[in-house]
Amino acid sequence: MPLYESVLIARQDISTQQVETLADELSGIVTERGGKIAKKEFWGLRSLAYRVSKNRKGHYVLLHIDAPADAVLEMERVMRLNEDVLRYMTLRVDALEEGPSAILQQKGEREQRGPRGPRGPREGGFRNDRGPREDRGPREGGFRNDRNDRAEGVN
Repeated sequence: MPLYESVLIARQDISTQQVETLADELSGIVTERGGKIAKKEFWGLRSLAYRVSKNRKGHYVLLHIDAPADAVLEMERVMRLNEDVLRYMTLRVDALEEGPSAILQQKGEREQRGPRGPRGPREGGFRNDRGPREDRGPREGGFRNDRNDRAEGVN
């Protein structure tokens, strides 16, 4: 049987549980018609590149499908009719990837790095915090304010 990858984007205002129910419903359609779902990945709520039907975010789901073409066509028909599905794309592939997708790998790396990247959180307040002005002595040279100098006639 041919192999497919399908990604769907569901509306942002439905719950994660509803997205999982939708994915299970779609996988049920495929299995009824003699196919099988090799893998389901929930990528979570992600920002869209542009607004789609007044939504700025969407729940992303990846399905790896091993099914005949008519099963995939029926699944796409149901997605087209479902109000919760904003967009979908199904591609025929030569082989299905093993392990987590690139999106989940990036998500795992981001969680390992922490909130401020590989360096870790900031320590000691502001980056340029040198303490109060009184401790440093008078400023040498100072600022030159061209606007005030021109008004006073100084060049």
